[in-house]
Amino acid sequence: MKPIHVAVIDDSAFMRKMITDILSSDDRLEVVTTATNGKDALKKIQRWRPDVIILDIEMPLMNGVPILREIMTTIPTPVVMLSGVAEKETLKTTQAIAMGAVDFIVNPLSSISLDMETLKEEMIAKVAAASQVHVSYKPYTKSHEVTTKRGSGMYSQTIIGIGASTGGPKALQEMLAHVPEGVSSPILIVQHMPAGFTYSLAKRLDTIVDIHVKEAVHGEVIQPSTAYIAPGDYHMKVRHSGMKHVIELTREHVRHGHRPSVDILFESMAQLSNINKIAVVLTGMGSDGSNGIYALKKNDPNVVVLAESETSATIYGMPKAAMETGYVDHIASVKEMGKCIASVMKT
Repeated sequence: MKPIHVAVIDDSAFMRKMITDILSSDDRLEVVTTATNGKDALKKIQRWRPDVIILDIEMPLMNGVPILREIMTTIPTPVVMLSGVAEKETLKTTQAIAMGAVDFIVNPLSSISLDMETLKEEMIAKVAAASQVHVSYKPYTKSHEVTTKRGSGMYSQTIIGIGASTGGPKALQEMLAHVPEGVSSPILIVQHMPAGFTYSLAKRLDTIVDIHVKEAVHGEVIQPSTAYIAPGDYHMKVRHSGMKHVIELTREHVRHGHRPSVDILFESMAQLSNINKIAVVLTGMGSDGSNGIYALKKNDPNVVVLAESETSATIYGMPKAAMETGYVDHIASVKEMGKCIASVMKT
């Protein structure tokens, strides 16, 4: 089996050595070249044509964002960003993912709380997954939508829950940018990201889509035309409080390796009554969300479940797992998802 060829771009000799050692510990991966700056990186990428690039977000002279832009326009390649946890770096990282980076890894030197064995496993898994992604700088234009099976119009109010992982920040941007004006229901989002990055994601999305996007706060009452992103390292639930619905954030056990977990959000939605519920599963590795779909459908057969199509998903793991439940009512490209939700709410 041909190894996955990786290029490592980082101005730190220590980090280049650490990343190379980590990746080389897995027989599937081979670091074929390293670079210390953007100009050197572009030359070596053209020469070696790696399958995956690890790119540091913060470097002297030219940071990772313009380097990524050059990579995407000259030789589109799956890129995994290496980021610190400072707000400036998390903002740049969310920007990089919106521009086409597949995923990111937290720089181990930026946080004393990171476990090296966990980091090693995460880095290897994300590089291996990135190698399976087809990257194109041109955004896809062909949409795919399955005719609806079921509508969601029994009650006067609707709540929308969304789950996403790898590729999710870009998918969320695409989806929220195409939500029709008539859709004013509150949206609860679980995106697999560490603490700090979810705040930067919410801040970025709020500046580029029409609806208000914010990081969720424990105890706040959800409002129309607002999207709430679960903070990294906190599960997000929604519950009744009189006639209103309130967000609850918890630090209970990690679910299938994730906190926040899509399953926990969907399971909390399953407990709500007298409200229409729409559950959306977007791109990502693994199966988070599928158990929550079972809970939703068991408690309320009128719940509508949507999954991102394989043609638009960066990683088709979570949508595929949702499909395998047998309870998905619609499949749509991420750009058509907003329109699909609008049509569901009218039927």
